[in-house]
Amino acid sequence: MRSELPVRETSAARPLPAGWARSVVEPVVARGGPLVILLLLVAYLSLSAPYFFTVGNFKNILQQTAAVMILAVGQTVVIIGAGIDLSVAATLALSASLGAVAMTYWGQSVWVGVLLALAAGSLVGLVNGVVITKGRVPDFIVTLGTMSAARGVALILTGGLPVPSHLTAIQLRAYLPQEIIWLGSGSLLGIPVAPLVALVMAFVGWVVLQHTPLGRGTYAVGGNREAARVSGIDVDRVKISGYVLSGFLAAVAGLVLTGRLNSANALMAEGMELQSIAAVVLGGTNLFGGVGGVGGTVVGALIMGVLGNGLNLLNVSAFWQRVIMGLMIVLVVILDQWRRRQFEAWGERRAR
Repeated sequence: MRSELPVRETSAARPLPAGWARSVVEPVVARGGPLVILLLLVAYLSLSAPYFFTVGNFKNILQQTAAVMILAVGQTVVIIGAGIDLSVAATLALSASLGAVAMTYWGQSVWVGVLLALAAGSLVGLVNGVVITKGRVPDFIVTLGTMSAARGVALILTGGLPVPSHLTAIQLRAYLPQEIIWLGSGSLLGIPVAPLVALVMAFVGWVVLQHTPLGRGTYAVGGNREAARVSGIDVDRVKISGYVLSGFLAAVAGLVLTGRLNSANALMAEGMELQSIAAVVLGGTNLFGGVGGVGGTVVGALIMGVLGNGLNLLNVSAFWQRVIMGLMIVLVVILDQWRRRQFEAWGERRAR
């Protein structure tokens, strides 16, 4: 069962009436909508902002979007499975802080620091999945709780200071390893490494969803939980695995962001959980599960990055940027629900 199966199960994939609408509107609206939005946004900003359409600016957009894209890949798996992960940004901060503390103040090697960060992210995901499935607690409540707890543990670890802090770095010569700096700020053959890492993680997410039993189970659980259970799918294991994957990717995003910022802190990536959800929804994934894919999420993350970059170049106030981003998320969800109702209506008319 691939992603096409749930799509076929919804009216969104049913053919439209014959004619131009079927040949043009269906692929554009049902599958290419996010890409069209991205291209229109790029075209508008290219005409409105003089420095937008430059190689350097596109590299900047990709580098700034990398962390959100990695978070959004994990969020996609969770949302397709009819869940939601509000703790991804806090997990990012906790993982990054633990890894940075280990590599600087504790004197551990870069590999130990990376493994500790990945383990911390996976552990938060495991806790989320186990409490949600075994405790029968709503996803929203559990991940809201772990969001606060992860930030708290990160604050305890770092003492509320950046790691390494400026003074400590000078006194103890405690710097982040060059490998981490390269991960977030370096380049490979002229291409920034951070977006390459994001694309690799997106490919891994695509493989998991399309070519593994976990992916097939995720679509089935998100489409109809009880039907999946009756058909023999271990629903709890699928849900737990999705949250563990989300936590693991949050840790990867934390390492990338640490390398870009040259430090980690407990309050980093605040609000990024909403950006990851927005990227998923912008990419066409159904917020209620069962339908979607990583490809659309990558485009959705790029839309968020291009819009933020464009607003900066147009000198829009940071306060207004938050307003615009928030309104855009609400608008996209409204349009997504309207589009699905329209397709359902078309499907019902054709069935008569």
